[in-house]
Amino acid sequence: MSIEHEQIKPSIFRNLTTQIIIAMLLGAFLGIGIFHYSDIDAAKSFSSNIKILATIFIRLVQMLIAPLVFTTLVVGIAKLGDVKSVGRIGGKALAWFFTASFISLCIGMFWVNVLQPGVGLNLSDVDLQAAGEVTEKTRSFSTQNFIEHIFPKSIFEAMAANEILQIVIFSIFFGLAAASIGDNAKPVVNALDKSSHIILKMVTYVMKFAPIGVFGAIAGVFAVRDLSELLMTYAMFFGSFLIGISSLWFILLFIGFLFLKRRIFTLLKRIVSPLIIAFGTTSSEAVFPKLTEELERFGIKDKIVSFMLPLGYSFNLDGSMMYMTFASIFIAQAYGIPLDFGTQMSMLLVLMLTSKGIAGVPRASLVVVAATCGMFNIPIEGIALILPIDHFCDMFRSATNVLGNSIATSVVGKWEKEEE
Repeated sequence: MSIEHEQIKPSIFRNLTTQIIIAMLLGAFLGIGIFHYSDIDAAKSFSSNIKILATIFIRLVQMLIAPLVFTTLVVGIAKLGDVKSVGRIGGKALAWFFTASFISLCIGMFWVNVLQPGVGLNLSDVDLQAAGEVTEKTRSFSTQNFIEHIFPKSIFEAMAANEILQIVIFSIFFGLAAASIGDNAKPVVNALDKSSHIILKMVTYVMKFAPIGVFGAIAGVFAVRDLSELLMTYAMFFGSFLIGISSLWFILLFIGFLFLKRRIFTLLKRIVSPLIIAFGTTSSEAVFPKLTEELERFGIKDKIVSFMLPLGYSFNLDGSMMYMTFASIFIAQAYGIPLDFGTQMSMLLVLMLTSKGIAGVPRASLVVVAATCGMFNIPIEGIALILPIDHFCDMFRSATNVLGNSIATSVVGKWEKEEE
């Protein structure tokens, strides 16, 4: 798969980014106005209705993810040509992903221990019913279910549910089989290549709805949440989280600079629009097709992008990883449960494994946090402590996931170019 590297006028790029930022501000002002000047029922009704705009945009993107992952990954592997090349790139990718995940988890563990935002927290006002949805999903979370979740029993079921990791596994087998057949598979590979071009053209149409989707998402949240009261109540938790996520950004950008040098700034200019969309919609999946396009225009070979990004969306969610250790230990602090260093390291390793491959699960981070708490005898209902502020934390961790995958793909792409 290879999109044309046409020159895009900077004004067009800035135009989409500017529209999204304006949409965020307008959504925030409208939501705050509805919250302060409407009764509770009217605000809830408004929030439910306006969020439809965000739902429509995210669904439009989601309908492209499965066919885009399948077509680009199969074509990319077929172009790589052999198992050795796939293994080499896959090995580099997994080494990067697990290292980045470990660093992200350690950052969360470090800051929650240093700042101790959960110590002395008042638990009397916690709404335990709010955690019901998450704890219900946790009951079905087990090692067996986790392993079964990785491997597809039907590619059609996996595509219908947008299970990226399952689609990746099928696509790898399909691509390797196509590469081994050689010229006989060329008509199929060419057809998939052309299909990927069509899907990427659809991406440009869908992205025109991005400002509308972001507007609906932001307005819907602010209409039913008193941000000033939330930030006062959760000042210590949210402030500590922001320190943690900021330090993670610093480390990611520093590592990116070590490998990419000054091109890291060009990369940031390319991905600013996907970052803002992920921030506004709290969905890193919402920018998957757009991110694929921008990374190719940044100069990374299509076969690398098509192989790395789907893997990254399953194995390399840096922002979510940092949040998981932070939130799990925060809940233990709130309940006054001491965790020694050995226990925390065990928790870190558990999160390292159980967090992989569940990116498609709604509120996946919270489900993993709740499951981890259960494993270490921390009250699962403590998840209710972080639910009120979780949406705002999700904004930052979704954008961080996009940044981490962009840097990982760019660095591996640079390594491969140097070896050729």
